[in-house]
Amino acid sequence: MSGSALYETFTRAPLAFDHGEGTWLVTDKGERYLDFAGGIAVNSLGHGHPHLVAALSEQATKLWHVSNLYEIPGQSRLGERLVDATFADKVFFTNSGAEALECAIKTARRYHFAKGHPERFRIITFEGAFHGRTLATIAAGGQYKYLEGFGPKVEGFDQVGFDDIDAAEKAITPETAAILIEPVQGEGGIRPVSAQSLKRLRQLCEQHGLLLIYDEVQCGIGRTGKLFAHEWSGVTPDIMAIAKGIGGGFPMGACLATDEAAIGMTAGVHGTTFGGNPLAMAVGNAVLDVVLEDGFLEDVQRKALLIKQGLASVADEFPEVIEEIRGTGLMLGLKCAMPNTKVNLALRDHHLLAVPAGDNVIRLLPPLTVTDAEIHDALDRIRAGAKGLVEAIASAAAK
Repeated sequence: MSGSALYETFTRAPLAFDHGEGTWLVTDKGERYLDFAGGIAVNSLGHGHPHLVAALSEQATKLWHVSNLYEIPGQSRLGERLVDATFADKVFFTNSGAEALECAIKTARRYHFAKGHPERFRIITFEGAFHGRTLATIAAGGQYKYLEGFGPKVEGFDQVGFDDIDAAEKAITPETAAILIEPVQGEGGIRPVSAQSLKRLRQLCEQHGLLLIYDEVQCGIGRTGKLFAHEWSGVTPDIMAIAKGIGGGFPMGACLATDEAAIGMTAGVHGTTFGGNPLAMAVGNAVLDVVLEDGFLEDVQRKALLIKQGLASVADEFPEVIEEIRGTGLMLGLKCAMPNTKVNLALRDHHLLAVPAGDNVIRLLPPLTVTDAEIHDALDRIRAGAKGLVEAIASAAAK
C-alpha cells in the first residue's frame, strides 16, 4: 500500500488539532488558532462547552445505542422541544444533514402518494444550492462538479436560477411535488433569500398544492440570530431539514414536518439504525438548553452587528482584497476580489480559520458563544491578512 490509507477525497490543510477551548483550537505542536470555521457551522457552542461535555459524559456512562426498536426518552424530549419551538408537529432524527434532506424529499413524495397522486414527485431547487452528497441530494443541488462521474442524475429535480421566483413558477408542472430552498445559501456563497421571495414561494405552494421545504442545515440553530433563519421572514415551511449546529459537534440531524406533510410517513416506510441514539439526543437537548436561554439569541444578533461593522471597515480599507460583506447573524461571507483560496491561506497564516465557499467567498462561522474580545482579535487578523496581500501585490508590481 502506498500513501494514506484514507480515501483521497479531501484536500486537507497541513494542521492536526489536539484539543479545543471555546473559540480556539490548539495543534499537536501547541499552536493556537482562532476558529471562525466552526467545523463548517457545526461547533455552535465552541469546543469543550462544559454543558455539552457533561451531558455527553453522563449519557456515555448509561447507554449508547439501543436502536429505534424501543422507546428513547431523550428522543421524545428533543422532538417535543423542537416542535414547541417551531412550525412542526413531527420530527425524524438522522445522523447528518444529507440524511435529513433525504427524509425531507421522501416525506414530500410520500405525501402526494398518500393523497392519491404518485405522479407528483418532482422538486424545484435553486442554482448554487448544496443539499448533501448522497445521489439524491447531489441531484437536488444540481452542481456539475458534484454530479460528474456518478452515473445518471437521480430523476425528479428541476433547477432554476438563484432567487428567480418567476422561473420557479414557470417550472411547476402537474408532476411537481415541492419546492426546496436554503433561506441562506451556505456553500453557494452566503447568499440570503429575501423575505419577499420566500413569501412568493409560499403563495405558489398554496396555489398549486405543493410542499415548501427549507434546508436549514447550515443556517439553523441560532446561526442567524433567530433559532431558524426563516423566522426573519415570518414564512414557515411544511418540511425542514436541520443538522450541524443542533449537535454542537456530535453527528446528528433531523427532519421536521407538519402533521399534514408527514401524512404518508407511516410505520415501516422509512427508518434509521443510528438516528436518534441516546448519545446524540443528550447533546441535542444540551444545545437547546443553551441556545433557548433568555437573551442568548439577542446576544448573537448584537455580536453579529459588531463583527459586520468591523468587516465593513476592513473591506473599505482593502477593496483589492474584499469586495463585499454578505450574510446575517454569525453566518457571514467575504466576497473576495482575488481568489478566495489565496485569502483563506492569508488568514490561516495569521492563525484565523475560515471556510471557502462558492462565488469566490470566504465564510466566517464562529461559535455563537464567541466573545467581543475574540471578534476584535479576528478583525485584527483579517486586517493583517488583507494588508499582507495588498503589500505583496504592490511588491510584485514594483519588480
